[in-house]
Amino acid sequence: MSGYGKWVAGSKTKWITLLVWIAVVGALTMLWPAVNSQVDNNAANLPEDSQSVQAAKIAEREFPTGSGIPALLVWHREAGLTEEDLTHVGAVYNKLTQEPLPHQNFVPPLGNLPPQALQASLSEDRSTLVTPVLFDKTADSEQLGVAVTQLKKMISTETGGDPNAAKVDGSDLSLRVTGPVGISIDATGLFQNADVALLMATVILVLVFLLLIYRSPILAFIPLIAVGFAYGVTSPLLGKMAQEGWITVDSQAVSIMTVLLFGAGTDYCLFLISRFRQMLKVEDSKSRALLRSITESSGAIAMSGFTVVLALFALLLAHSGAYHRFAIPFSLAIFIMGIASLTLVPALLAIFGRTSFFPFIPRTPQMEVDRAKAKGKPAPKVTTSHIRNRGIGGLVVTRPWAIVGVTVVALGILASFSSGIKFTYDILSSFPKDMESRQGFDLIGKQFSPGELAPAKLIIDTKGKADGADLKVMLGGISYVDTVSDPQQGAVDKNILGFDIEFKNNPYSLEAMSHIPALLSTAEQALLDVGIENPADSVWVSGQTATQHDTKKVGERDTDLIIPVVIGMITLLLLLYLRSVIATVYLVGTVILSFFSALGLGWIIIHYVLGAEAIQGAIPLYSFVFLVALGEDYNIFMISNIWKKRKKMPLKQAIAEGVNETSSVITSAGLILAGTFAVLASLPIQVLVQFGIITAIGILLDTFVVRPFLVPAITMLFGRLAFWPGKHQEVEEPLPVHESSRD
Repeated sequence: MSGYGKWVAGSKTKWITLLVWIAVVGALTMLWPAVNSQVDNNAANLPEDSQSVQAAKIAEREFPTGSGIPALLVWHREAGLTEEDLTHVGAVYNKLTQEPLPHQNFVPPLGNLPPQALQASLSEDRSTLVTPVLFDKTADSEQLGVAVTQLKKMISTETGGDPNAAKVDGSDLSLRVTGPVGISIDATGLFQNADVALLMATVILVLVFLLLIYRSPILAFIPLIAVGFAYGVTSPLLGKMAQEGWITVDSQAVSIMTVLLFGAGTDYCLFLISRFRQMLKVEDSKSRALLRSITESSGAIAMSGFTVVLALFALLLAHSGAYHRFAIPFSLAIFIMGIASLTLVPALLAIFGRTSFFPFIPRTPQMEVDRAKAKGKPAPKVTTSHIRNRGIGGLVVTRPWAIVGVTVVALGILASFSSGIKFTYDILSSFPKDMESRQGFDLIGKQFSPGELAPAKLIIDTKGKADGADLKVMLGGISYVDTVSDPQQGAVDKNILGFDIEFKNNPYSLEAMSHIPALLSTAEQALLDVGIENPADSVWVSGQTATQHDTKKVGERDTDLIIPVVIGMITLLLLLYLRSVIATVYLVGTVILSFFSALGLGWIIIHYVLGAEAIQGAIPLYSFVFLVALGEDYNIFMISNIWKKRKKMPLKQAIAEGVNETSSVITSAGLILAGTFAVLASLPIQVLVQFGIITAIGILLDTFVVRPFLVPAITMLFGRLAFWPGKHQEVEEPLPVHESSRD
């Protein structure tokens, strides 16, 4: 490590290191596109062989006029829609027929109907009307947004007002665009609007924390500079990969990647900066101090980064695009940040030297004496402490049984609440209540059937043996079905019939999703009754509810696979690094316990305090990957310090000093990392709020409970067995505490 340290932070090569980074960032920025310019928010989340995907393809082939993505226009006037309102609706649809919107697929011929004919479609209190506009499935959210904006302008021109801006509970005509198109536009808009706010909030939070911790403006900016350079390399690399079609990235992945870079990246920088600050208090030469810092901390930093990279890389095993798309951006970002922490940050520290910590510059005791003499002041008192059992470290080594008992019971109680978590796959529940698509959906649910928001299409290949009218009667008698359309005959295969089915439940709810297997089974039984063999090959269900059902199914498969893989990889890495089976087992075990405790406490806050009925189904896997990987970071940094110290002092003293010596830096790093994830909770997107809360809680539990108390206490209880089967070098006499351990 000494050779590497001299190269990246030597008196001459430090400038070369900095110039290389500047050149690389400059070249990549000019040659390759930024990742933000290559996002695809319309990428498929389900594998091609999913039932709903296959059904969608058949629906598009056989029923092309109804196979687009629907935008539902919800017209509403609290006192009741007037004949003039209905005339305006007809005029709008007449114009849509004559001058289609961009990517418009189909509109019903409402412009040909008199206002009186539309009255039959009004809600019972005559206040609401829902009309559809279908768009091409190939259109992404941005293109749909442009088309809908154009539609709203057309409506404003026709009505002479602005129905989109009118209050739903007011006296004027109001319009809300909902359905899959409206939901997609709102979801994308939330992330686009959140990007800048998220970045600014994260930067300010990290900067404030660093200023409070080190009280040095120069040092506060060094990690931010490193993160900026890392992003400058990561963004064009990902942009090029996306441009070539090697990967797919979306706005959500880019947003969380930015938070991860600032949080985890600052942590790695602090591990080195803290060690450098300690060494400057015992080394006259800043070069030797930095070289020692690099030598002693680079292994733990590299191991911590590699652990996170591999854990995030495991998301490539996911079949769900929502998970799979995170793997490369997240793992590459941490990999580049790890390189920056081990090269660019040492170079910057070498350039600024002790001035990095201005105005509170760390100096050796002799330097303080010489400085006082030069100013004509009395020499400061130099104290040397031989107290080794003090602070948290002292408490841990003197009362390990009590600490293990209390922490395990407390974490276990919190973890028990995780068993009561309820999950949802309803994207609308993530939206603010004043969001347009959610207001439109609420109106539909109040005035009509909630199932009208996104009907399911049941497709049956009758092979000429089943009658469409009989099938409609059979489907209409199902308890969870609200309405069934007349059978539609396939355009290519006349034996294929299609039925638009509206459920009585919210089509995005778990209840509605649970109806999909039952609906398939009912239709298959009907085909069996008329003598059709292998009916499973002749029945399909498409639509948002079927898609959400498959999303849940694939997500559960990914969770069951990826969690054991991540645990296995981290276990293997720890075994290779620590060469101890016992330590590896309890390090992995404590982080898993911490994860379930974070889930439990997160559920208490989200459900009982914030009032949410359920959390998004994707959150457990997201949180697990982040918490297990990032939580193990702190364990690695602390336990590696204890492992080094036990070679020159008794284990009890090594644990006490190791805990005390790493306490401040890990606490600082944990607060910053938890803070960056907590920033997500400030966004108006519930899935990110919930993810931010649970991840921040998990990091704080690792920072203030698992790392300082539980892990070292368990190490103390195992004693020399903690190193098994590795060798433990016993030191009989305690050595004086180093000056560095008191910092």
